[in-house]
Amino acid sequence: IGAMAVSDLVKSTLGPKGMDKILQSQSGEVTVTNDGATILKRLTLDNPAAKILVDISKTQDEEVGDGTTTVCILAGSLLSEADPLLTQKIHPQTIIAGWRLALGAARNALEEAAWEIGEDKAGEELFRQMLFKIAKTTLSSKIVHNEHDQFAQMCVDAILRVRKTGSLENIHILKKCGGSMRDSFLAEGFILDKKIGVGQPKKMQNCKVLVANTPMDTDKIKIYGAKVKVDSLAKVAEIESAEQAKMIAKCEKIAGVGCNVFINRQLIYNKPEQFFTDKGIMSIEHADFEGVERLSAVLGGEIASTFDHPELIKMGQCELIEEIMIGEDKLIQFTGCASGEACTIVLRGASMHLLDEAERSIHDALCVLKTVVKDPRAIYGGGCSEVLMAEAVDACAKQTPGKKALAIEAFAKALRTLPKTIAENGGYDAAELVTQLRAAHNQGKKSAGLDMKLGEIGDMKELGITECFRVKNQSLVSAAEAAEMIIRVDEVITCAPRQREME
Repeated sequence: IGAMAVSDLVKSTLGPKGMDKILQSQSGEVTVTNDGATILKRLTLDNPAAKILVDISKTQDEEVGDGTTTVCILAGSLLSEADPLLTQKIHPQTIIAGWRLALGAARNALEEAAWEIGEDKAGEELFRQMLFKIAKTTLSSKIVHNEHDQFAQMCVDAILRVRKTGSLENIHILKKCGGSMRDSFLAEGFILDKKIGVGQPKKMQNCKVLVANTPMDTDKIKIYGAKVKVDSLAKVAEIESAEQAKMIAKCEKIAGVGCNVFINRQLIYNKPEQFFTDKGIMSIEHADFEGVERLSAVLGGEIASTFDHPELIKMGQCELIEEIMIGEDKLIQFTGCASGEACTIVLRGASMHLLDEAERSIHDALCVLKTVVKDPRAIYGGGCSEVLMAEAVDACAKQTPGKKALAIEAFAKALRTLPKTIAENGGYDAAELVTQLRAAHNQGKKSAGLDMKLGEIGDMKELGITECFRVKNQSLVSAAEAAEMIIRVDEVITCAPRQREME
Protein backbone atom coordinates (compact mmCIF):
# COMPACT_ATOMS: atom_id res chain seq x y z
CA ILE A 1 0.00 0.00 0.00
CA GLY A 2 2.90 2.35 0.81
CA ALA A 3 4.40 1.73 -2.64
CA MET A 4 1.05 2.48 -4.33
CA ALA A 5 0.76 5.71 -2.31
CA VAL A 6 4.22 6.83 -3.49
CA SER A 7 3.31 5.97 -7.07
CA ASP A 8 0.06 8.01 -6.79
CA LEU A 9 2.06 10.93 -5.39
CA VAL A 10 4.27 11.27 -8.50
CA LYS A 11 1.52 10.30 -10.96
CA SER A 12 0.45 13.89 -11.60
CA THR A 13 3.98 14.90 -12.71
CA LEU A 14 4.09 12.56 -15.74
CA GLY A 15 3.95 13.80 -19.33
CA PRO A 16 4.13 17.18 -21.07
CA LYS A 17 1.13 18.50 -19.12
CA GLY A 18 2.36 17.17 -15.75
CA MET A 19 2.12 19.35 -12.64
CA ASP A 20 4.99 20.47 -10.37
CA LYS A 21 5.41 19.86 -6.64
CA ILE A 22 6.71 22.24 -3.99
CA LEU A 23 8.88 20.39 -1.48
CA GLN A 24 9.53 22.06 1.85
CA SER A 25 12.31 20.68 4.02
CA GLN A 26 12.45 20.71 7.83
CA SER A 27 14.71 23.75 7.68
CA GLY A 28 12.16 25.61 5.52
CA GLU A 29 14.12 25.28 2.25
CA VAL A 30 11.79 25.21 -0.76
CA THR A 31 12.29 23.18 -3.96
CA VAL A 32 9.95 23.40 -6.96
CA THR A 33 10.24 20.35 -9.22
CA ASN A 34 8.47 17.72 -11.29
CA ASP A 35 11.48 15.40 -11.47
CA GLY A 36 10.43 12.05 -9.98
CA ALA A 37 13.85 11.26 -8.51
CA THR A 38 14.14 14.64 -6.77
CA ILE A 39 10.65 14.35 -5.24
CA LEU A 40 11.26 10.82 -3.97
CA LYS A 41 14.74 11.66 -2.62
CA ARG A 42 13.24 14.33 -0.37
CA LEU A 43 10.41 12.19 1.04
CA THR A 44 10.65 11.01 4.64
CA LEU A 45 9.30 7.46 4.55
CA ASP A 46 8.71 4.77 7.16
CA ASN A 47 7.10 2.22 4.85
CA PRO A 48 9.67 -0.38 3.68
CA ALA A 49 7.84 -1.11 0.38
CA ALA A 50 7.78 2.60 -0.45
CA LYS A 51 11.54 2.77 0.23
CA ILE A 52 12.11 0.07 -2.42
CA LEU A 53 10.35 2.30 -4.98
CA VAL A 54 12.49 5.27 -3.98
CA ASP A 55 15.61 3.13 -4.46
CA ILE A 56 14.65 2.01 -7.98
CA SER A 57 13.94 5.58 -9.02
CA LYS A 58 17.42 6.57 -7.71
CA THR A 59 18.98 3.71 -9.70
CA GLN A 60 17.07 4.77 -12.82
CA ASP A 61 18.33 8.33 -12.35
CA GLU A 62 21.96 7.21 -11.98
CA GLU A 63 21.77 4.65 -14.79
CA VAL A 64 20.08 6.62 -17.57
CA GLY A 65 19.07 9.97 -16.06
CA ASP A 66 15.40 9.99 -17.02
CA GLY A 67 12.26 7.85 -16.67
CA THR A 68 12.22 8.07 -12.87
CA THR A 69 8.50 8.92 -12.70
CA THR A 70 7.65 6.24 -15.28
CA VAL A 71 9.39 3.54 -13.27
CA CYS A 72 7.48 4.48 -10.10
CA ILE A 73 4.08 4.64 -11.77
CA LEU A 74 4.61 1.33 -13.59
CA ALA A 75 5.68 -0.48 -10.40
CA GLY A 76 2.71 1.03 -8.51
CA SER A 77 0.29 -0.04 -11.29
CA LEU A 78 1.68 -3.58 -11.28
CA LEU A 79 1.08 -3.81 -7.54
CA SER A 80 -2.46 -2.44 -7.73
CA GLU A 81 -3.25 -4.91 -10.57
CA ALA A 82 -1.82 -7.74 -8.46
CA ASP A 83 -4.03 -6.86 -5.49
CA PRO A 84 -7.30 -8.37 -6.89
CA LEU A 85 -5.36 -11.49 -7.98
CA LEU A 86 -4.09 -12.01 -4.43
CA THR A 87 -7.65 -11.54 -3.16
CA GLN A 88 -8.69 -14.40 -5.48
CA LYS A 89 -6.15 -16.57 -3.63
CA ILE A 90 -3.71 -16.79 -6.55
CA HIS A 91 -0.26 -17.49 -5.11
CA PRO A 92 2.35 -14.68 -5.43
CA GLN A 93 4.80 -17.11 -7.09
CA THR A 94 2.22 -17.82 -9.83
CA ILE A 95 1.79 -14.07 -10.39
CA ILE A 96 5.58 -13.62 -10.54
CA ALA A 97 5.93 -16.46 -13.07
CA GLY A 98 3.26 -14.79 -15.24
CA TRP A 99 4.96 -11.40 -14.94
CA ARG A 100 8.28 -12.85 -16.05
CA LEU A 101 6.68 -14.26 -19.21
CA ALA A 102 4.99 -10.90 -19.79
CA LEU A 103 8.27 -9.01 -19.27
CA GLY A 104 9.98 -11.22 -21.88
CA ALA A 105 7.18 -10.56 -24.40
CA ALA A 106 7.22 -6.80 -23.67
CA ARG A 107 11.00 -6.55 -24.09
CA ASN A 108 10.90 -8.44 -27.39
CA ALA A 109 8.16 -6.12 -28.67
CA LEU A 110 10.19 -3.09 -27.59
CA GLU A 111 13.35 -4.34 -29.31
CA GLU A 112 11.41 -5.02 -32.53
CA ALA A 113 9.90 -1.52 -32.42
CA ALA A 114 13.29 0.17 -31.89
CA TRP A 115 15.37 1.34 -34.84
CA GLU A 116 19.03 2.25 -35.25
CA ILE A 117 19.92 5.93 -35.47
CA GLY A 118 23.72 5.54 -35.35
CA GLU A 119 25.93 7.75 -37.52
CA ASP A 120 27.21 4.81 -39.54
CA LYS A 121 23.61 3.87 -40.47
CA ALA A 122 21.90 7.27 -40.64
CA GLY A 123 24.71 9.74 -41.35
CA GLU A 124 25.84 12.77 -39.32
CA GLU A 125 22.95 15.12 -40.12
CA LEU A 126 20.18 12.57 -39.48
CA PHE A 127 21.86 11.43 -36.24
CA ARG A 128 21.92 15.05 -35.06
CA GLN A 129 18.23 15.50 -35.94
CA MET A 130 17.35 12.34 -34.00
CA LEU A 131 19.30 13.52 -30.95
CA PHE A 132 17.45 16.85 -31.19
CA LYS A 133 14.06 15.07 -31.26
CA ILE A 134 14.97 12.87 -28.27
CA ALA A 135 16.22 15.90 -26.28
CA LYS A 136 13.04 17.80 -27.17
CA THR A 137 10.84 14.91 -26.01
CA THR A 138 12.80 14.63 -22.73
CA LEU A 139 12.54 18.39 -22.08
CA SER A 140 8.85 18.64 -23.07
CA SER A 141 7.74 17.52 -19.60
CA LYS A 142 10.16 19.85 -17.79
CA ILE A 143 10.00 23.47 -16.70
CA VAL A 144 11.89 24.61 -19.84
CA HIS A 145 9.23 23.25 -22.25
CA ASN A 146 8.32 26.74 -23.54
CA GLU A 147 11.85 27.11 -24.94
CA HIS A 148 12.49 23.39 -25.52
CA ASP A 149 13.80 23.91 -29.08
CA GLN A 150 16.55 26.23 -27.85
CA PHE A 151 17.47 24.04 -24.85
CA ALA A 152 17.39 20.81 -26.90
CA GLN A 153 19.77 22.40 -29.43
CA MET A 154 22.11 23.46 -26.61
CA CYS A 155 22.12 19.95 -25.10
CA VAL A 156 22.81 18.30 -28.50
CA ASP A 157 25.68 20.72 -29.26
CA ALA A 158 27.17 20.10 -25.81
CA ILE A 159 26.91 16.31 -25.97
CA LEU A 160 28.40 16.14 -29.49
CA ARG A 161 31.42 18.08 -28.21
CA VAL A 162 32.11 15.53 -25.44
CA ARG A 163 31.21 12.42 -27.43
CA LYS A 164 34.82 11.16 -27.59
CA THR A 165 35.21 10.80 -23.83
CA GLY A 166 31.48 10.75 -23.02
CA SER A 167 32.33 12.63 -19.80
CA LEU A 168 29.64 15.04 -18.61
CA GLU A 169 32.32 16.57 -16.31
CA ASN A 170 33.47 18.66 -19.28
CA ILE A 171 30.03 20.29 -19.54
CA HIS A 172 29.79 22.96 -16.86
CA ILE A 173 26.35 24.32 -15.97
CA LEU A 174 26.42 27.87 -14.62
CA LYS A 175 23.32 29.50 -13.09
CA LYS A 176 22.88 33.27 -13.08
CA CYS A 177 19.71 35.00 -11.84
CA GLY A 178 18.31 37.71 -14.09
CA GLY A 179 17.00 37.92 -17.65
CA SER A 180 14.65 35.25 -18.94
CA MET A 181 15.16 31.59 -19.84
CA ARG A 182 15.46 32.63 -23.48
CA ASP A 183 18.73 34.42 -22.62
CA SER A 184 20.42 31.09 -21.73
CA PHE A 185 23.25 30.12 -24.07
CA LEU A 186 26.02 27.60 -24.68
CA ALA A 187 29.51 29.10 -24.36
CA GLU A 188 32.60 27.50 -25.83
CA GLY A 189 35.29 26.72 -23.27
CA PHE A 190 34.99 27.05 -19.53
CA ILE A 191 33.51 29.90 -17.48
CA LEU A 192 34.68 30.37 -13.89
CA ASP A 193 32.60 32.45 -11.49
CA LYS A 194 35.58 34.26 -9.92
CA LYS A 195 37.46 37.56 -10.27
CA ILE A 196 40.97 38.35 -11.54
CA GLY A 197 43.46 39.87 -9.02
CA VAL A 198 43.73 43.64 -8.57
CA GLY A 199 45.78 45.53 -11.17
CA GLN A 200 46.35 42.44 -13.31
CA PRO A 201 45.64 42.08 -17.04
CA LYS A 202 41.96 41.32 -17.75
CA LYS A 203 42.78 39.53 -21.00
CA MET A 204 45.64 37.19 -21.83
CA GLN A 205 46.51 35.11 -24.89
CA ASN A 206 48.57 31.90 -25.27
CA CYS A 207 48.22 31.14 -21.57
CA LYS A 208 50.33 28.66 -19.65
CA VAL A 209 48.13 27.92 -16.66
CA LEU A 210 49.39 26.57 -13.35
CA VAL A 211 46.48 25.10 -11.35
CA ALA A 212 47.43 24.78 -7.66
CA ASN A 213 46.07 23.92 -4.25
CA THR A 214 48.52 25.56 -1.88
CA PRO A 215 48.35 28.05 1.04
CA MET A 216 49.29 31.57 -0.06
CA ASP A 217 48.43 33.40 3.15
CA THR A 218 51.60 33.21 5.29
CA ASP A 219 52.34 36.94 5.23
CA LYS A 220 50.82 37.09 8.71
CA ILE A 221 52.29 35.41 11.79
CA LYS A 222 50.73 31.99 12.24
CA ILE A 223 52.32 30.01 15.04
CA TYR A 224 49.63 27.67 16.34
CA GLY A 225 49.86 26.22 19.84
CA ALA A 226 53.18 27.93 20.58
CA LYS A 227 54.17 31.03 22.52
CA VAL A 228 56.79 33.50 21.43
CA LYS A 229 58.13 35.92 24.04
CA VAL A 230 59.84 38.97 22.69
CA ASP A 231 61.22 41.96 24.52
CA SER A 232 60.71 44.51 21.74
CA LEU A 233 58.52 45.18 18.69
CA ALA A 234 61.65 45.03 16.53
CA LYS A 235 61.77 41.27 17.17
CA VAL A 236 58.11 40.92 16.03
CA ALA A 237 59.03 42.81 12.87
CA GLU A 238 61.91 40.38 12.32
CA ILE A 239 59.53 37.39 12.57
CA GLU A 240 57.13 39.10 10.16
CA SER A 241 59.86 39.84 7.63
CA ALA A 242 61.04 36.18 7.88
CA GLU A 243 57.45 35.08 7.13
CA GLN A 244 57.31 37.47 4.18
CA ALA A 245 60.69 36.31 2.85
CA LYS A 246 59.38 32.70 3.01
CA MET A 247 56.25 33.71 1.08
CA ILE A 248 58.23 35.66 -1.56
CA ALA A 249 60.56 32.65 -2.01
CA LYS A 250 57.49 30.50 -2.68
CA CYS A 251 56.18 33.06 -5.19
CA GLU A 252 59.61 33.07 -6.92
CA LYS A 253 59.37 29.28 -7.29
CA ILE A 254 55.86 29.60 -8.78
CA ALA A 255 57.07 32.26 -11.25
CA GLY A 256 60.05 29.99 -12.02
CA VAL A 257 57.71 27.29 -13.32
CA GLY A 258 57.12 29.56 -16.31
CA CYS A 259 53.38 30.14 -16.03
CA ASN A 260 51.63 33.39 -16.94
CA VAL A 261 48.33 32.45 -15.22
CA PHE A 262 48.18 31.11 -11.64
CA ILE A 263 44.90 29.64 -10.34
CA ASN A 264 44.77 28.65 -6.68
CA ARG A 265 42.10 26.79 -4.80
CA GLN A 266 42.93 28.66 -1.59
CA LEU A 267 43.16 32.38 -0.89
CA ILE A 268 45.98 34.54 -2.25
CA TYR A 269 46.87 37.36 0.17
CA ASN A 270 47.89 40.89 -0.76
CA LYS A 271 51.65 40.41 -0.71
CA PRO A 272 51.82 37.47 -3.16
CA GLU A 273 49.09 39.08 -5.28
CA GLN A 274 51.24 42.22 -5.58
CA PHE A 275 54.24 40.05 -6.49
CA PHE A 276 52.26 38.37 -9.31
CA THR A 277 51.01 41.76 -10.54
CA ASP A 278 54.61 43.07 -10.75
CA LYS A 279 55.66 39.97 -12.70
CA GLY A 280 52.69 40.32 -15.10
CA ILE A 281 51.15 37.02 -13.99
CA MET A 282 47.36 36.79 -13.84
CA SER A 283 46.28 35.25 -10.50
CA ILE A 284 42.83 33.84 -9.64
CA GLU A 285 42.16 32.90 -6.03
CA HIS A 286 39.67 30.68 -4.23
CA ALA A 287 38.54 28.70 -7.29
CA ASP A 288 36.29 26.17 -5.50
CA PHE A 289 37.44 22.55 -5.44
CA GLU A 290 35.09 21.37 -8.21
CA GLY A 291 36.23 24.34 -10.31
CA VAL A 292 39.90 23.41 -9.82
CA GLU A 293 39.31 19.72 -10.59
CA ARG A 294 37.35 20.55 -13.72
CA LEU A 295 39.83 23.22 -14.82
CA SER A 296 42.81 20.87 -14.57
CA ALA A 297 40.91 18.30 -16.69
CA VAL A 298 39.80 20.90 -19.25
CA LEU A 299 43.19 22.65 -19.56
CA GLY A 300 45.11 19.37 -19.65
CA GLY A 301 47.23 20.22 -16.59
CA GLU A 302 47.71 18.75 -13.13
CA ILE A 303 46.98 20.26 -9.72
CA ALA A 304 50.28 21.18 -8.02
CA SER A 305 50.90 21.70 -4.30
CA THR A 306 54.70 22.05 -4.14
CA PHE A 307 56.99 23.87 -6.56
CA ASP A 308 60.52 22.59 -5.78
CA HIS A 309 60.74 20.58 -9.03
CA PRO A 310 59.30 22.72 -11.85
CA GLU A 311 60.23 20.11 -14.47
CA LEU A 312 57.70 17.66 -12.93
CA ILE A 313 54.80 20.11 -12.99
CA LYS A 314 52.42 19.73 -15.91
CA MET A 315 50.86 23.05 -16.85
CA GLY A 316 47.55 23.55 -18.66
CA GLN A 317 47.27 25.25 -22.05
CA CYS A 318 44.66 27.77 -23.15
CA GLU A 319 44.46 30.20 -26.09
CA LEU A 320 42.60 33.04 -24.40
CA ILE A 321 41.50 33.98 -20.88
CA GLU A 322 39.36 37.09 -20.53
CA GLU A 323 36.90 38.74 -18.18
CA ILE A 324 33.30 38.80 -19.42
CA MET A 325 30.04 40.20 -18.10
CA ILE A 326 26.86 38.15 -17.67
CA GLY A 327 24.06 40.32 -16.33
CA GLU A 328 25.66 42.38 -13.56
CA ASP A 329 28.42 39.89 -12.72
CA LYS A 330 32.01 39.63 -13.92
CA LEU A 331 33.24 36.13 -14.78
CA ILE A 332 36.36 34.61 -16.33
CA GLN A 333 36.09 32.77 -19.65
CA PHE A 334 38.68 30.23 -20.83
CA THR A 335 38.58 29.71 -24.61
CA GLY A 336 40.57 27.33 -26.82
CA CYS A 337 41.35 24.87 -24.01
CA ALA A 338 43.67 21.87 -24.49
CA SER A 339 40.65 19.62 -24.09
CA GLY A 340 38.63 21.09 -26.97
CA GLU A 341 35.42 19.48 -25.82
CA ALA A 342 34.90 21.73 -22.80
CA CYS A 343 31.80 23.92 -22.86
CA THR A 344 29.59 25.80 -20.42
CA ILE A 345 25.79 26.05 -20.44
CA VAL A 346 24.84 29.40 -18.91
CA LEU A 347 21.30 29.35 -17.53
CA ARG A 348 19.39 32.60 -16.95
CA GLY A 349 16.05 32.95 -15.22
CA ALA A 350 13.91 34.95 -12.83
CA SER A 351 14.66 33.08 -9.59
CA MET A 352 17.03 30.52 -8.12
CA HIS A 353 14.23 27.92 -7.78
CA LEU A 354 13.61 28.20 -11.50
CA LEU A 355 17.33 27.86 -12.29
CA ASP A 356 17.72 24.81 -10.02
CA GLU A 357 14.84 23.07 -11.79
CA ALA A 358 16.20 24.09 -15.22
CA GLU A 359 19.58 22.62 -14.23
CA ARG A 360 17.92 19.31 -13.26
CA SER A 361 16.06 19.28 -16.60
CA ILE A 362 19.25 19.95 -18.59
CA HIS A 363 21.12 17.28 -16.60
CA ASP A 364 18.37 14.73 -17.40
CA ALA A 365 18.50 15.58 -21.10
CA LEU A 366 22.32 15.35 -21.17
CA CYS A 367 22.24 11.94 -19.45
CA VAL A 368 19.67 10.64 -21.95
CA LEU A 369 21.70 11.94 -24.93
CA LYS A 370 24.87 10.39 -23.50
CA THR A 371 22.99 7.06 -23.31
CA VAL A 372 21.80 7.46 -26.93
CA VAL A 373 25.35 8.15 -28.15
CA LYS A 374 26.43 4.87 -26.48
CA ASP A 375 23.39 2.83 -27.60
CA PRO A 376 21.97 4.58 -30.69
CA ARG A 377 18.47 3.09 -30.80
CA ALA A 378 15.21 5.01 -30.58
CA ILE A 379 11.49 4.30 -30.17
CA TYR A 380 8.34 6.42 -30.50
CA GLY A 381 7.04 8.19 -27.38
CA GLY A 382 3.60 9.50 -26.46
CA GLY A 383 2.36 6.15 -25.10
CA CYS A 384 3.05 4.43 -28.43
CA SER A 385 5.66 1.95 -27.15
CA GLU A 386 3.59 1.12 -24.03
CA VAL A 387 0.55 0.18 -26.14
CA LEU A 388 2.77 -1.86 -28.48
CA MET A 389 4.15 -3.77 -25.49
CA ALA A 390 0.68 -4.21 -23.99
CA GLU A 391 -0.60 -5.72 -27.28
CA ALA A 392 2.34 -8.16 -27.34
CA VAL A 393 1.72 -9.11 -23.69
CA ASP A 394 -2.00 -9.67 -24.40
CA ALA A 395 -1.07 -11.97 -27.29
CA CYS A 396 1.22 -13.88 -24.91
CA ALA A 397 -1.66 -14.20 -22.37
CA LYS A 398 -3.90 -15.83 -24.99
CA GLN A 399 -1.30 -18.56 -25.60
CA THR A 400 -0.56 -19.24 -21.92
CA PRO A 401 -2.68 -21.83 -20.10
CA GLY A 402 -3.50 -21.68 -16.40
CA LYS A 403 -3.62 -18.92 -13.82
CA LYS A 404 -0.42 -17.34 -15.14
CA ALA A 405 -2.53 -15.87 -17.97
CA LEU A 406 -4.37 -13.69 -15.43
CA ALA A 407 -1.06 -12.25 -14.18
CA ILE A 408 0.05 -11.60 -17.78
CA GLU A 409 -3.20 -9.73 -18.50
CA ALA A 410 -2.65 -7.69 -15.32
CA PHE A 411 0.82 -6.74 -16.64
CA ALA A 412 -0.71 -5.50 -19.92
CA LYS A 413 -3.26 -3.44 -17.98
CA ALA A 414 -0.46 -1.90 -15.89
CA LEU A 415 1.41 -0.91 -19.08
CA ARG A 416 -1.68 0.88 -20.38
CA THR A 417 -1.88 3.03 -17.24
CA LEU A 418 1.08 5.08 -18.55
CA PRO A 419 -0.69 6.55 -21.63
CA LYS A 420 -3.83 6.82 -19.47
CA THR A 421 -1.96 8.89 -16.85
CA ILE A 422 -0.40 11.12 -19.55
CA ALA A 423 -3.89 11.83 -20.95
CA GLU A 424 -5.40 12.43 -17.48
CA ASN A 425 -2.66 14.93 -16.63
CA GLY A 426 -3.54 16.89 -19.77
CA GLY A 427 -7.19 17.11 -18.63
CA TYR A 428 -8.41 14.89 -21.49
CA ASP A 429 -10.76 11.90 -21.45
CA ALA A 430 -8.24 9.16 -20.74
CA ALA A 431 -10.51 6.13 -21.30
CA GLU A 432 -11.60 7.48 -24.71
CA LEU A 433 -8.06 8.25 -25.87
CA VAL A 434 -6.51 4.95 -24.72
CA THR A 435 -9.23 2.89 -26.43
CA GLN A 436 -8.76 4.92 -29.62
CA LEU A 437 -5.01 4.32 -29.37
CA ARG A 438 -5.50 0.55 -29.01
CA ALA A 439 -7.83 0.53 -32.03
CA ALA A 440 -5.26 2.51 -34.08
CA HIS A 441 -2.53 -0.02 -33.22
CA ASN A 442 -4.79 -2.94 -34.13
CA GLN A 443 -5.44 -1.30 -37.49
CA GLY A 444 -1.69 -1.44 -38.14
CA LYS A 445 -0.78 2.18 -37.30
CA LYS A 446 2.27 1.18 -35.31
CA SER A 447 3.53 4.74 -34.78
CA ALA A 448 0.24 6.07 -33.34
CA GLY A 449 0.45 7.82 -29.96
CA LEU A 450 -1.10 10.63 -27.93
CA ASP A 451 -0.88 14.16 -29.35
CA MET A 452 -1.07 16.19 -26.14
CA LYS A 453 -1.40 19.55 -27.89
CA LEU A 454 -4.68 18.67 -29.57
CA GLY A 455 -5.83 15.93 -27.20
CA GLU A 456 -6.23 13.29 -29.90
CA ILE A 457 -4.40 10.36 -31.50
CA GLY A 458 -1.48 11.50 -33.66
CA ASP A 459 1.35 9.98 -35.67
CA MET A 460 4.50 10.08 -33.51
CA LYS A 461 6.71 9.80 -36.60
CA GLU A 462 5.31 13.04 -38.06
CA LEU A 463 5.26 14.83 -34.68
CA GLY A 464 8.89 13.78 -34.03
CA ILE A 465 8.13 12.46 -30.52
CA THR A 466 11.06 10.10 -30.06
CA GLU A 467 12.49 8.47 -26.95
CA CYS A 468 15.66 6.60 -26.11
CA PHE A 469 15.27 2.80 -26.28
CA ARG A 470 17.63 2.19 -23.38
CA VAL A 471 15.71 4.51 -21.00
CA LYS A 472 12.39 2.81 -21.76
CA ASN A 473 13.89 -0.66 -21.49
CA GLN A 474 15.56 0.17 -18.17
CA SER A 475 12.35 1.58 -16.65
CA LEU A 476 10.35 -1.48 -17.77
CA VAL A 477 12.82 -3.96 -16.27
CA SER A 478 13.38 -1.96 -13.04
CA ALA A 479 9.64 -1.54 -12.40
CA ALA A 480 8.95 -5.25 -12.98
CA GLU A 481 11.81 -6.30 -10.69
CA ALA A 482 10.75 -3.91 -7.90
CA ALA A 483 7.09 -4.99 -8.05
CA GLU A 484 8.21 -8.64 -8.03
CA MET A 485 10.37 -8.00 -4.99
CA ILE A 486 7.53 -6.31 -3.06
CA ILE A 487 4.92 -8.95 -3.94
CA ARG A 488 7.26 -11.71 -2.74
CA VAL A 489 7.09 -10.33 0.80
CA ASP A 490 4.46 -11.96 3.02
CA GLU A 491 5.37 -10.29 6.32
CA VAL A 492 7.23 -7.24 7.55
CA ILE A 493 9.22 -7.93 10.71
CA THR A 494 10.56 -4.99 12.67
CA CYS A 495 13.71 -5.97 14.54
CA ALA A 496 13.95 -5.10 18.23
CA PRO A 497 16.43 -2.35 19.05
CA ARG A 498 19.83 -3.48 20.28
CA GLN A 499 20.00 -3.76 24.05
CA ARG A 500 22.45 -1.27 25.50
CA GLU A 501 24.49 -2.56 28.45
CA MET A 502 24.59 -0.31 31.48
CA GLU A 503 28.19 0.27 32.53
